Amino acid sequence: MQNIRNFCIIAHIDHGKSTLADRLLEYTHTINKRDMQDQALDNMDLERERGITIKSHAIQMRYVHPANGKEYIFNLIDTPGHVDFSYEVSRAIAACEGALLLVDASQGIQAQTISNLYLAVDHNLEIIPIVNKVDMESANVEDVQDQIIDLIGCKREDIISASGRTGIGIPEILAAVVDRIPEPSGDAEAPLQTMIFDSMFNSYRGVVAYVRLMNGTLRKGDRVKFMATGKEVTAEEVGILRMGLQDTGELQAGNVGYVITGIKVSREIKVGDTMTHLAKPCTTPVKGFEEVKPMVFAGVYPLDNDDFEDLRDSLEKLQLNDASLVFEPETSAALGFGFRCGFLGMLHLEIVQERLQREFDQDIITTVPNVPYFATDMREKRFEVRQPAELPDPNHLSSVEEPYIYAQIITKPEYIGNIMTLCLEKRGILQKQTYLTPTRLELTFHLPLAEIVFDFYDKLKSMTRSYASFDYHILDYRETDLIKLDIKLNGEQVDALSALVHRSKAEQFGRRMCEKLKELLPRQQFQIAIQAAIGQKVIARETISALRKDVTAKCYGGDISRKRKLLEKQKEGKKRMKQFGNIDVPQEAFLKVLKLND
Repeated sequence: MQNIRNFCIIAHIDHGKSTLADRLLEYTHTINKRDMQDQALDNMDLERERGITIKSHAIQMRYVHPANGKEYIFNLIDTPGHVDFSYEVSRAIAACEGALLLVDASQGIQAQTISNLYLAVDHNLEIIPIVNKVDMESANVEDVQDQIIDLIGCKREDIISASGRTGIGIPEILAAVVDRIPEPSGDAEAPLQTMIFDSMFNSYRGVVAYVRLMNGTLRKGDRVKFMATGKEVTAEEVGILRMGLQDTGELQAGNVGYVITGIKVSREIKVGDTMTHLAKPCTTPVKGFEEVKPMVFAGVYPLDNDDFEDLRDSLEKLQLNDASLVFEPETSAALGFGFRCGFLGMLHLEIVQERLQREFDQDIITTVPNVPYFATDMREKRFEVRQPAELPDPNHLSSVEEPYIYAQIITKPEYIGNIMTLCLEKRGILQKQTYLTPTRLELTFHLPLAEIVFDFYDKLKSMTRSYASFDYHILDYRETDLIKLDIKLNGEQVDALSALVHRSKAEQFGRRMCEKLKELLPRQQFQIAIQAAIGQKVIARETISALRKDVTAKCYGGDISRKRKLLEKQKEGKKRMKQFGNIDVPQEAFLKVLKLND
C-alpha cells in the first residue's frame, strides 16, 4: 500500500483538467502515442462535442520516482468542472487521499474552484495547487499565485507552474503526488470493506461496479454481498482500470478497480453502497459522500405509450452511470404514463435528454422543469410539491415556501452593474460584495432557485463576456406568492405546459409562452386559441388563424348569393371541425418552448 497514491483533479470548468490528464497519461506511458487523442478520458461523443467533462473517469498509471527509483501505482480520477456535475466530484473525492487543484493562469480562482476546494478540505484531502496554462500570453502567474496563497494559506514554492498543452511542469506534478499525497490507510487482512463510487452497464457482462477498497482483499470467485440492497453474488471478475478493464484476479486495500458480478438488473447495485464478504462481513458501511439532492424536476414521457417499459429500462441503465439522476413513475392526462425525474440543474437535464436519445434511442417529451416547493394547507399539513398538479386550489392553501440559494459570483468590476440588474430582476437580495484583488470582486446574493433554473447562467455569461463565474448551494425555504399557470389550446388544458411561477412574473411568463407557442404550433383548418390562465382568469392570449381554402375560386360572375352560400357552408364545416379537431403539440415545440429567450 505504501506505493499507492489515489488522487483526483479538481477545478472550475474549462481550466484544463482533461488536457492535463492527457499529459500525465503520456508521460507515464499509460497510453500509446498512436492511440492518443485530445480528452483521452472523455469517452462520450457529447463530451467531445461540447468540450466539457460530464462524467468522472478513473484510470491507473504506473510511475517510477527519479529520486528513489521505486515504482508507484497512481489511481487518477478526472472530474467535471460544471456546477451541475458537482455530485460526480463529491464521489471522486470520497475515493481519494489527495487532489490536484488546478487554476487557470489567465482567469484566476473562480467560483467552482472554491466550491470544489471546500469539498476536498471537508474530506481531509492533501491539496497540491497548480497554476495551469502558464504558456499563454495572457497568463498572470504571480497574481494567480497570490490568490491561491490567500485562499489556502500555502507557501509560494508549494505552487507548481504547469501547462497541459505543452507539458511544462508534468514531472514536478508527478513527483509531488508521491512526496505530498499520503499513502492510503487500511488493512489487507481485515474484513472486506469496499465502496462503490461509480458503475456502468455492459450489454454482455451486466453491471460493472467501480470500487475503492478501504479494507480487506477481494479475489475472483469470492462470495460478496451489498450492504444496502442485501444482494448476494459471486465476484466473477476483479481487476484494475487502465484505458480498458484489465483483469488481475485480486484487489487489495487502498487500491481502486472494478468488479463484475453478473448482475443484469441495474436496481440491485447502488452507487455509494458498501460491498463486503458474505462469510466474514465488515460491521459498518463506508461513510462516502452525501445523498444526492435533485434541484430541478421535469416529467419525461415516451412519445408512444407502448415504449413506457423501454424508457424505464433506459433510465435504470443511465442511472447506473449517472447516480445523480432520480426518477419515479407518474401519469399525465395529456401524455399518459411517464416518469418524474430529478436533476441537479438545467445542463444536467439537457445532457440526460441527449443521452436517452443517442445511447438508448428513446423518443421522449419533457415537460416544463420546476423546483421543489413546500405547501401548507388550511389544516396546517405541510407537504412537498414537485409538479403543478400537486399544488392545491388557492381556497385550500395557507402558504407556499420556495427554496433559496446562497449564490457566489466572481467577476471583473466593470460588469457589476449588469450583474446587479440581472440578480434584482430575479428577485435576488444582495448580501455582500468583496474585492478579492483590485481587478476581481465577489458578489454574494440570496436568490430563489426557481429564478436561476431557466436562463440565469447563460445570461450571466453573455452579459460579462464569460468572465463571471457562478456557484451556489441551497440555503433554506422561504414563504412566497406562488401560483399555478395553465396553458390552454381551444379551452383544453395542456398539463405538460403547466408551470408554477411567482405571481409578479405570471403575466410576463404567460405572454411569452403564448407568443412562443404561436410561432411553433402548425396551423390547422380551424382557428386555435392559445391562452395562459390562472384558475379561470385568462391573463394572455394569442390566436392562430385557420388555413383558408378559396372555395369561391370556381365562381366567375353570377349573383353574390352563390359566393355567400359557399362561404357559409365552409364556415359551418370549420365550426364542426373545431368541435372535434385534436391539436397535437409536436415534440420540438415542447423543447423549444422551454428556451423562452431564444
